Amino acid sequence: MKILGRILAGLLLAVIVVAVAGWFVLRRADIPYDDLEGKYASQASQFMDLPGGYHVHYRDEGRKDGPVVVLVHGFGASLQAWEPWVTRLGTDYRIITLDLPGHGLTRAPKDLDPASVDFVSIVDQVATRLGVKTFVLGGNSMGGGVAWNYALAHPDRLEGLILVDAAGWDHPQGKNGVALFNLLKNPLARFLLKDLDNTALIKQGLYAAYIDPRLVTPDLVARYADLSRGPGHRDILLGMQSGKHSPATPQRLSAIQVPTLVLHGKADSVIPYGDGEAFARAIPHATLIGYDGVGHVPMEQIPDRSAADVCAWLSDEVWPEKGSCGLR
Repeated sequence: MKILGRILAGLLLAVIVVAVAGWFVLRRADIPYDDLEGKYASQASQFMDLPGGYHVHYRDEGRKDGPVVVLVHGFGASLQAWEPWVTRLGTDYRIITLDLPGHGLTRAPKDLDPASVDFVSIVDQVATRLGVKTFVLGGNSMGGGVAWNYALAHPDRLEGLILVDAAGWDHPQGKNGVALFNLLKNPLARFLLKDLDNTALIKQGLYAAYIDPRLVTPDLVARYADLSRGPGHRDILLGMQSGKHSPATPQRLSAIQVPTLVLHGKADSVIPYGDGEAFARAIPHATLIGYDGVGHVPMEQIPDRSAADVCAWLSDEVWPEKGSCGLR
């Protein structure tokens, strides 16, 4: 028995050594912001310093004297997600996109407590600094959650609200079908994943979001993986998963009085289509458009159709005096 015990102990030690060695091999260092900016900034990229040590990356594009649309990306994404809409709507509208702290090329202070990050405040400060008094606010996924929370916090500043596969409703633990999000709910997994090469998990999450594998290109996967390694980004991204969230409820959402457009892919495996239906029921002046066979990012998966729907809604419900944006 002693010999068997020693053999088992030796095997266990060997497994631990291999696991630890593998963890060190898979660790990936942060990528300096200068390197990330050199690779992912564009001619339209601008930066804004905000109180609290934030250095926010944003783009202010489209028709400079047009009505303003501000767009907020989802978890782990960046302002690049809105490029298809900027191209299609920018002829008639001024489009402002930004990277939230922990995302894209936006820098946050090194000692930041992830639980203290206020995305609604960041959006408000950027719009204010750019001299925008009122605007339509749109958001995808987590950005949709930021958008409807902004509508509750600053109703006087919004002329309309666009929710694209928006987050916010509570779901039972583990119901989400994307492996990465399920892992991030576990504190031990968050600790182990923090410094590892998560490219494989990111790729799996993108396949689930985009549905069409042709859209999940090596460049797209590399961009998501690289930008997640901006200094401090992983702390914020993982820390967000352990913070407290105030979920959507019909009672809260009933206070939103601006025209609202709810766009949602019916094949979304990240946030179910039923959530989009729930937003449309709860918000008094909401229009729901569902897309058959479309996943979590309609603005990228079906840019022509989704942008045309936004154009028609803006022209009919928000700024009828401005006319159509030319996509009809």
